[in-house]
Amino acid sequence: MSDSPALTTYTRFSGCGAKLGPGVLDEALCGLEQPAYPRLLAGFSSSEDAGLFLLDDGLALVQTVDFFPPIVDDPFMFGRIAAANALSDVYAMGARPLTALCLVCYPLKSLGLDSLKAMMEGGLDALIEAGCALLGGHSVEDAEPKLGYAVTGLVDPKRAWRNNTLRPGAALILTKPLGTGLLNMALRAECASEEALNLAQTSMALLNKRAAEILAEGDVWACTDITGFGLAGHAAEMVDGAPCGLKIRYADLPLIPGVEEWAAMGLVPEGTFRNKQGRLRFIENVEALDPVMLDIVFDPQTSGGLLAAIPADRATELQEVMRAQGVFATLIGETGGRPGTVEFLV
Repeated sequence: MSDSPALTTYTRFSGCGAKLGPGVLDEALCGLEQPAYPRLLAGFSSSEDAGLFLLDDGLALVQTVDFFPPIVDDPFMFGRIAAANALSDVYAMGARPLTALCLVCYPLKSLGLDSLKAMMEGGLDALIEAGCALLGGHSVEDAEPKLGYAVTGLVDPKRAWRNNTLRPGAALILTKPLGTGLLNMALRAECASEEALNLAQTSMALLNKRAAEILAEGDVWACTDITGFGLAGHAAEMVDGAPCGLKIRYADLPLIPGVEEWAAMGLVPEGTFRNKQGRLRFIENVEALDPVMLDIVFDPQTSGGLLAAIPADRATELQEVMRAQGVFATLIGETGGRPGTVEFLV
């Protein structure tokens, strides 16, 4: 950890830099066209976690970018979370991170050089663990610090995981707990426990590297990572156009301690409401979910876990292997129900 000044005073929980909702992005991208590049396998016209570009018959380029304002006080921890979050899209496609470029906005006069250095050290710490080379980056002086990375990875295109390739007979496994958006609001209101904060920080700083490696030893039918659109929003992307739906057991969702209490208190991020506006139509049984449940399943996550659809007959085995190796793995549902919908079983 860093001894540099905390970032709270300037930015934390201000709401600035929040991710645009899925509905807004749908409207902004609607009608945009570019030439039909033969080697472009996944671009902005789809809802994949990263872009996929074919280099040759056995190799494809995976590219993604993400950055945001501080969500924790400690600048080193913030840097590590920012890098883990950016790397996650590459892991969600079954790819290996190769290189990264840093994107940083920073108020040097307000925060000083030490915090900036600690942020960079935290990000580099995660990149080194991932075996991902930091090539350089771009910086801008700004009133609010923001940090992130553009990450490039490699994957065999025939083995690349996609988020909308569901098929019947799959079980769903989630590799991190939910509730980081609600936690941030609870911290702002000074009603979150140290236990909840420590669990959330540990989870956000953890790479999805080992989870992806274990999943790769089996058969992954579809995969995404749970970030800004929340569990329900990303699950909606998985079922969009799929031949089956998803059934998710609410009681089995792994939650950061205190999440349901904070949601009941109304400590809900603005991003939750944008997520509902954009993806609520995919939820099959909205009337069965009370407001607290809805706020939790649409809670925007930072550096969340992988959500993978795997053969049901191997699900328990993979969960046990993951947990034995320190991955927070939980079986939360399966494919089923009406195609193109997500049903939360309560």
